[in-house]
Amino acid sequence: MKSLLLGVSVGVAMLVAAAAAAGSHVAGFPPELRPADLVLRNATIATLDPLQPQAQALAIRDGKILAVGANASISHYIDRQTKVLDLHGAFVTPGFIEGHGHLLDTGESLMQINVGKAANWDGVVAMVKAAVAKAKPGEWIVGFGWLESKWNRAPEPNLNGLPLPASLDAASPRNPVLLTTASYHGLYANALALKLAGIADKTPDPAGGTIVRDAQGHAIGMLKDTAADPVYAAYHRYLASLPPAEQESRRERALQLAVRNEVSKGITGFVDQGEDFATIDWLKRQVAKGVANGSFPLRLYVNVGVLDVASLDKNLAKYKTIGYADDHFTVRGVGEDVSDGALGTRSAWFLKPYSDAPGITGKNVTPMADLAKIARIAARDGFQVSIHAIGDRANREVLDMYQKIFDEDPAAHALRWRIEHAQHLNPADIPRFAQMGVIASMQSIHACSDAPMVIPRIGERRAEEGAYVWKRLTDSGAILLDGTDTPVEDTNPIPVFYCGVTRAYDHGRKTFFPDEAKTPMQELKSYTWNNAYANFEDHELGSLTPGKLADIDVFSGDLLMMPANDILRTRVLYTIIGGKVVYQRPGADTWHKGELFRRMPEFDHAE
Repeated sequence: MKSLLLGVSVGVAMLVAAAAAAGSHVAGFPPELRPADLVLRNATIATLDPLQPQAQALAIRDGKILAVGANASISHYIDRQTKVLDLHGAFVTPGFIEGHGHLLDTGESLMQINVGKAANWDGVVAMVKAAVAKAKPGEWIVGFGWLESKWNRAPEPNLNGLPLPASLDAASPRNPVLLTTASYHGLYANALALKLAGIADKTPDPAGGTIVRDAQGHAIGMLKDTAADPVYAAYHRYLASLPPAEQESRRERALQLAVRNEVSKGITGFVDQGEDFATIDWLKRQVAKGVANGSFPLRLYVNVGVLDVASLDKNLAKYKTIGYADDHFTVRGVGEDVSDGALGTRSAWFLKPYSDAPGITGKNVTPMADLAKIARIAARDGFQVSIHAIGDRANREVLDMYQKIFDEDPAAHALRWRIEHAQHLNPADIPRFAQMGVIASMQSIHACSDAPMVIPRIGERRAEEGAYVWKRLTDSGAILLDGTDTPVEDTNPIPVFYCGVTRAYDHGRKTFFPDEAKTPMQELKSYTWNNAYANFEDHELGSLTPGKLADIDVFSGDLLMMPANDILRTRVLYTIIGGKVVYQRPGADTWHKGELFRRMPEFDHAE
């Protein structure tokens, strides 16, 4: 043994001597210490790298993680040009990825009235009236975020909790009004908007949609799912009538607002659900221009939205794009095509009727035969598929359809197909996600937002057996993602994290089947490594591992160790993408551990 070791040592020495004589460096003999561009030190780092799960400091060079370790070891990477951030114990994680959102819709929402802030219908009408006072006649008044189940009192008069139109029509007789529900699966329109959309009392319900009518058969203005499409079409005709320069300016502003909003909340990557081909072309140009001039930090993973199957069949393959614009733009998925509606509008598709509406089981919004055609085209062209399914029947139908295609085309298994939301499952379908390799793209915040209405809608037994069953899915081996469905929910991941580990709502006074809560590590992983995996980017993102892209969040508190009640007081101090600080909270450079907790009030938790 001694002779063997001696031989190895002599061999190594000869190799190093030969390399030195040749003037070259041999990898690993010893490792070359290149100076870092940026060093984070005195931090509490959760790397999500199983080989080195915790660290105190890390070094970044050329947009990638150079080294991770203790302060002393990372100090060797510091020279005169290195920027050093002393984090005073702040919590560092891989960058959070928004697993399911709508980027331009988010930007548009920041330009609209957030009527979700109104306590009741009277408050909504008052907000519309104030907007009308500032608008020109004929200008559309657009708002979002309302849900009748969240109001502190029912409108008077009402139809099953929904307002009748008189007060809204009186507030805005010369301006069309479009008020989208919080779920974006319905809207309320005033009389002028209905007229411009061609919707009258005798207009039949479209496939996959409902025009809500009173006892006399009058359309009250509430339109569910596909019934809302003519109003959206009328609004888009109005936008198309604006001067081209104004149209472009609006769209650019929406994009800028959305990107700024995301990075300020610690989002480093964004899965954008369902953009048409023309919008993808426009986004690609905007990203390339923005990356070149340093104004577009966010990494986008864009899914193709399906306007018609024939166009998808013809064009999909040529739109596959991976890592464009310095890894800021990727297109390799198809979604979010919808199999059903939402719980709030009673259009989520269930196996049994709603408990509070025995004649309703929900709706199949996009026919399953059409979804199967879309999925087969995606499989042929090597694309991921993401289909919206909320009710237990919708989830079963999508799983059955996926299984049939996997049986026909086993290669499709490797495409990491997803179900978006997966909120209500029949117990028999829970293990199928792991068995089939289907990713459950869920948004924890929806459980806390929906909690007050779940049991009234579907009853306690179904709620307990299959509503937001994160633990049972995780225990079965399924991959769970997290996000917000922005602008359905605020993109801020802190309330999402809180809901994921507590399932608490009503300002923490109640919990929704807390046995299904995630552990803090599971929640962190669902926002980072799991989302990177779902985007086929787990070799570049999702953990703080040397060689990976340096997308990093710095938080004011340790999300893994702090008491749950402190989570909502946590703030993003820095957002780092590609090794560059793209967001810094005011005062972050003078922050000391615990100081932000003393100065910051608790979030108003969305319910």
